[in-house]
Amino acid sequence: MLRRVRRFLPSPAMVVALTALVMSLTGSAYALVITGKTIRNNSVTGRDIHNRSLTGNDLRKDSVGGGSIKESTLGIVPSSFVSVGSFRHAVVNAGGQLVRGRDVSSSARADEGVYQVIFNGDVRNCVYVASIGNPTADTPPPGEVSVGSLASNVNGVEVRTRMNGNLQNRPFHLIVSC
Repeated sequence: MLRRVRRFLPSPAMVVALTALVMSLTGSAYALVITGKTIRNNSVTGRDIHNRSLTGNDLRKDSVGGGSIKESTLGIVPSSFVSVGSFRHAVVNAGGQLVRGRDVSSSARADEGVYQVIFNGDVRNCVYVASIGNPTADTPPPGEVSVGSLASNVNGVEVRTRMNGNLQNRPFHLIVSC
């Protein structure tokens, strides 16, 4: 009886052949699934990422900051309300020299107590606010200041500083809001 049962058992070669046949007819695939949890920190480098293959949706919000960007590769941002901001300003000493400012082309003293501050854009439809003030943290000298558009240049503001009603050289701070 043992002989009859053994007669129906396939040989090892037949088992291998049948397995190979089944695998080739049905196909088999093994997929490697990579998730964020399986990637070690700092294992993906810039060489692993193709240009323009990542979009804003691929990155977590606020995950790339200014420290991650090589600033020397950035180009010049075109002027706009957002990039320039709505405020331009100038701090000018009593001699008419610009000490610091934003979006200022030049400043000069035109006459005793009369200054011209030229900005990088049209400031005709803007608001001008000025105050007597030192360029440093010292207490400003007493005086009065008045501002207006510069008739000869649409980018300019004329500033007049006075003491007791007379034009006198005084340092000032100027804000232009557009």
